[in-house]
Amino acid sequence: MIDIDRFIARNQGAWARLEALTTAAGRGPRRLAPGELEELVQLYQRASAHLAHARGTYRDPALLSRLTAAVGGANAVLYGSRSRTGAAAARFFAETFPAAVWGARRYVAVSAAALLVPAVAVGVWLVLSDQALDVALPPEAREAYLASEFEDYYSSAPAGQFSTEVLINNIRVSILAFAVGVALCIPTLLVLVTNGANIGVAGGAFVDAGQGGQFFGLILPHGLLELTAVIVAGAAGLRLGWALIAPGDRTRATAVAEEGRRSVAIVLGLILVFIVAGLIEGYVTPSPLPTAVRVGIGVAIEVLFLTWVVGYGRRAEALGLTGALGEEPTTVPDERVLS
Repeated sequence: MIDIDRFIARNQGAWARLEALTTAAGRGPRRLAPGELEELVQLYQRASAHLAHARGTYRDPALLSRLTAAVGGANAVLYGSRSRTGAAAARFFAETFPAAVWGARRYVAVSAAALLVPAVAVGVWLVLSDQALDVALPPEAREAYLASEFEDYYSSAPAGQFSTEVLINNIRVSILAFAVGVALCIPTLLVLVTNGANIGVAGGAFVDAGQGGQFFGLILPHGLLELTAVIVAGAAGLRLGWALIAPGDRTRATAVAEEGRRSVAIVLGLILVFIVAGLIEGYVTPSPLPTAVRVGIGVAIEVLFLTWVVGYGRRAEALGLTGALGEEPTTVPDERVLS
C-alpha cells in the first residue's frame, strides 16, 4: 500500500494536468497552444506508461479507472480527427486481434493438440488396421467416397455459392467451439477432438488406398488456414472456460468478463480469416491448377497469417496490450518515466 500511495502522490499532479489539458482541448487539439499540445503529448505518453505499470503491479480498481479515463480522453483528443471507423478497424487488426491471439498462445497449443493428435492417431490407426477401417468406413461406402464423393464435394456448387456456404459452416463451427468453452472447457475439447477424428478417418481412408496425394492436394490449399482458425477459435473457448475454473486473484465474474473481451476479439477477427479460407476453398481448391501450385497458395497464405499474428501480436504485447476489446494503447514502459 505504501508503494501505491507513493506512486499516486508522485504522479497525480501530472495526471491532473493531463486531464485539464484534455478538457481545454475539447474535441480536438487545435484549441491548444503549440506548447500545450506538446505538453499534452508528453503527458499522454507518460500516463500511458503509468497505466501499463499499474495494470501489472497494483491492480487497484480506482487507480486503473482514473488512469484509463485520463489516457482514453487524451487519446480521443489526439487521434479523434482521424476517420474513426477506419482507424478503429486498422487498430483492431494491427493490435487488438493479434494481441488476443498471441496472448492466448498456450491455449492455442492445447487446442491444436486436441484437434491434431486425434487426427493423426485415427489416421494412423486406420492405415494399420483393416478391421478398424471397415468399422469407420464400410467397404461399399469407402469405395464411393474415394472414387468421387470427396472430390466432387468441392465442385458441388458454383464457386461463389460454395465459398459462401463454406464460410457460414466454418463460422458456425468456430462459434460453437468458442461458445461452449464457458462450460468448463470440456465441450470445446470434445468439438475439437471430434473434428480431428473425422479428419483422421478421411485421411486414413485415402492413405490406405494409396491416394494420400489426392487427399492432401484437396485439403491443404484451404485446410491449413481453415484448421488454424478453428484451433484459434477453440483456444478462445478454452481461455474463457479456464477463467471459470481458475480465476486467479479475480472474482469469477471479473475473470470471465475480462477474458470474454479478449476471446470475443479473437472470434471477430477470425471472420476475416474464414472469408479468406472460404475463397480459397471455393476458387482455388477445385481449380485446374497443378496440385503444387494450389498447395503453394495455401502454404503462402498460412505463413502470412502466422507472421501477422506472431509479429504484430508480440509488438502489441510489448506496448502493454492484451487484446481486450476497448483497450487503450500504451507505450512501452520506461523505468525513468515511472520514477
